[in-house]
Amino acid sequence: MRRLTVLVLALAMMSADSAFAAATIYNDLGGQIGTYLAKFQTLRRSGKRVIIDGTCASACTMLLGIIPRSRICVTPRAVLEFHTAWDPSPAGEPVNSPAGNRILWSYYPGDIRNWIERHGGLGSQILYLRGSALRSLLPTCR
Repeated sequence: MRRLTVLVLALAMMSADSAFAAATIYNDLGGQIGTYLAKFQTLRRSGKRVIIDGTCASACTMLLGIIPRSRICVTPRAVLEFHTAWDPSPAGEPVNSPAGNRILWSYYPGDIRNWIERHGGLGSQILYLRGSALRSLLPTCR
């Protein structure tokens, strides 16, 4: 009986730890879409909260459609940066990627898409979502 009690307590502590565990995003400049899809799908399965406490740019912003909104929060330092997807040309220059844009767009929730559209859409110029505009779309971390 004592072993069973210890086991139950240990399992309860482990599940409590995972319920309160958090991953913090700070100055993530993005990268390859596939890498971020895999990273955020793993994070989703972990059950961790996601605290955006700095820049989350480019492919990093896909977390908005992968991690449940109830598990995402932002701090006053949070900034989401959106821009067109691109691939390197043979010379290493960025070339617009329509396929990459379709993937990015498919992961953005409707309110985020609306915000992006109202600010010019995904293009070469970076769109910065921060401050009160960001806090109107995502909860503030407590």
